[in-house]
Amino acid sequence: MPGWFAGVAGTFVLSMVSAYSFLRLRCRGAGYPFSRRAKWWAVSVILLTAILATGVSLAAVTVTDHVRAAFLGLVIPSGLWIGQVSTQDGRRRSTSRLRPLVACLTFPLAQLYGRMGDDLQDWCDARLEAASGTPQRVADAARYYHNQVATRLRNSQAREQLNRWRESIEHKASIVRLISLDTSPARLHAALQWHPSTRDSGSYAADDLPYLADRLESEAQNELYLFLAQVYRLGFRKLLIYPLRPPAPVRARRPPLADHNATSE
Repeated sequence: MPGWFAGVAGTFVLSMVSAYSFLRLRCRGAGYPFSRRAKWWAVSVILLTAILATGVSLAAVTVTDHVRAAFLGLVIPSGLWIGQVSTQDGRRRSTSRLRPLVACLTFPLAQLYGRMGDDLQDWCDARLEAASGTPQRVADAARYYHNQVATRLRNSQAREQLNRWRESIEHKASIVRLISLDTSPARLHAALQWHPSTRDSGSYAADDLPYLADRLESEAQNELYLFLAQVYRLGFRKLLIYPLRPPAPVRARRPPLADHNATSE
């Protein structure tokens, strides 16, 4: 009896470790499954997967009378990842046996993805709100976040995408600044033609300068949001909010009252 209980406990623990690993693989590039709102659904998915995997393993051991069948507890949680891959790449024959498991996890996985999206939005909104005072601050924030992550990225395509967003944000902020300085139409037209993001003269007509400035500022903020969302999905979730708040000034400590009285005497 103790040996049977130890076997069940060991299979359950191994199934949990396997489910955790495959869940991280499934969520890679989509968000962080253990963020503030999503973590309880992530734990639910892991526990449910481990329970199902342990039950199937025990049933296999009972039927086959072979201890090696317990290793199903490590294999079955792969349905968390294989199910995601099969959804993206089409149906695969190898996943047909794992579809019941994936079907059981459909609801908690959907809730997990929803809460991951909420946490991503909260993270981006906090940083966008802090930088939305002026277009120049939006550009400074994009430059700050880019400097924090660009040199640490191994994915060249992701790095190039972040570069494009940063350049577009800085370019649009510079045009808004030109408009505020009451620049000449020729110089404004040349600035719009300088970068591909504003080269479409039909979409960025200079007839209504206040409207053009508002549009460019709104687009810069939207691009900063896309920039931040991509940074979050890439795993850089601990970036400080820009602009950085200066530390509170340290107040000088007043001398003890007793020492003051002694000095006055």
